[in-house]
Amino acid sequence: MKFDALRHAMWQRLTQSPHLRADLLAAFVVSVLLIPQSLAYAMLAGLSPQVGLYASLLPLLAYAALGSSPVLAVGPVAVLALMIAQTLGGLPPGIGAEAGALVLAAEMGLILLLAAALRLHALAALLSVPVLQGFEIGATLSIALSQLPVLVGSQVQGVELGTLVQETWRHGLSWHTATLVFGAGACGLLLLSRRLLPPTLARLAPLIVLLGAVLLSWLLNAGNLGIKLLGSLPQMQLRFTLPLLNPSVWLALLPNALLLALMAYVSSLVVAESLARKRGERVNEAAELCGLGLANWVSAFSGGMPVAGSFSRSVLLHDAGSRTRLSGAVVALFMYLAMLLLAAPLAWLPKSVLSATILVAVLSGLRLSHFTEAWAYSRREALLMGLVMVTVLCVNLALGLGLGVLGSIALLLQRSARPHVALLGRVPGTEHYRNVDRHAVELQADVLGLRIDESLLFTNARTLSDVVQGFLVVQPQARRVLLMMSPVNSIDFSGLEALKDLHDALKVQGLRLDLSEVKGPVLDRLRAGHWERWFEGQLFLSYHQGITAGERPLRDDPVPVI
Repeated sequence: MKFDALRHAMWQRLTQSPHLRADLLAAFVVSVLLIPQSLAYAMLAGLSPQVGLYASLLPLLAYAALGSSPVLAVGPVAVLALMIAQTLGGLPPGIGAEAGALVLAAEMGLILLLAAALRLHALAALLSVPVLQGFEIGATLSIALSQLPVLVGSQVQGVELGTLVQETWRHGLSWHTATLVFGAGACGLLLLSRRLLPPTLARLAPLIVLLGAVLLSWLLNAGNLGIKLLGSLPQMQLRFTLPLLNPSVWLALLPNALLLALMAYVSSLVVAESLARKRGERVNEAAELCGLGLANWVSAFSGGMPVAGSFSRSVLLHDAGSRTRLSGAVVALFMYLAMLLLAAPLAWLPKSVLSATILVAVLSGLRLSHFTEAWAYSRREALLMGLVMVTVLCVNLALGLGLGVLGSIALLLQRSARPHVALLGRVPGTEHYRNVDRHAVELQADVLGLRIDESLLFTNARTLSDVVQGFLVVQPQARRVLLMMSPVNSIDFSGLEALKDLHDALKVQGLRLDLSEVKGPVLDRLRAGHWERWFEGQLFLSYHQGITAGERPLRDDPVPVI
């Protein structure tokens, strides 16, 4: 009796939830889009279509259990599918694509879960915005180019630009008229639906076009016309799958699994955070790692492929009013029902129609304006964006992503290699101090006041003394140097040594080094380094206090003013 009462109470709570109707509607809308995308992205990855459907079932439940975003739609995504295709192209002989995909998903799941356990969610910063945008543009163009031969019925095959060019040179520009009619017609209908239909109906367009193509293909017996069809799908039922336990395969796929995991996490986090800001919510970065990790792990054991958060489907969930992660679980339920009902009809689906859905979906998100915006703001970052895009388009995605990470690190080191130091003067009649190059200020001749605008780390510490000496040439009458340290968030051991070298060099010159506005954590690190053994200057609570303190003689037992 107690169990029945508890079950009844839980059912009442679920069905009477104020968010249930919104979650059900949002789940239905997204499942409509997910059906053709699951099939198309599995085909893009070089896998059997049902693999995409399997990746759209239990992984959604896994993310709903541990993830934090109520609108992130997890499943097969276009960019990840292209990376998977390039990765599986290098499998050892005798290893099938589906077996490799299971190993990739298992490795990605383990990597993401391990990163969550080690609290490595900050690794998302390795992919800067220019790198991410350049990668997405290059991947979008690669996907579009790889689908053109399928769309027109050409014999050309490949996912990389170089391969496509070689294949085109070998086979020539050829097409199959009936296939082209189906593909181009599907593209036209999808584009018109975006322009002419209201948003609600436009979201249903991919499924309507897919079902219409199936019906027309069956009526015309399209296979006899030479049109390549999806073909009979194996009996689709959830089953337990064990990833291939071959150490050589795991080691061969591990480098690409690391890049796939990083890309899946970063792209998913970008989508989740952007939608969370619109809703006034917050995303738990560690929970996102756990949710994506478990989703990929579950996909590996249920016959699926690597998964990530989809931008287009997540926006649909958001627009449709999803309020809780229950919508993701309901999407999985709708997908399972669709898998049972549509297995037989999907055998008549022309592959060119699936290519059309991929083309329209990915090209609708193409934003070339990112280049002009980046060029206007920072040409170096714009060049990095272009390098990543060209590498992704002409070579492969893994190399493009790797170069992007290295380029971001190089730009960061370049920016921090020489700390920005500003000469400060007093705004007349106030206690405010500003950069002399930007404001009309007054200088105090006997004090060289400088603001250190970077943390003192191994990347820039060795140049600190040279920078300060350069300012002393401009203000030779100074008797002491006062550093405003408020922008300094950290000082590593190299920075501590650089500070000591500056202190000793100024002492030899008969000058004293004073510090002001040192942050508490920074001061704790200085004390841990026993700086009191060599520091003979003064420590001031405020920069104004340091400027107005007046000249003091050097002494062996300084009393910091704090």
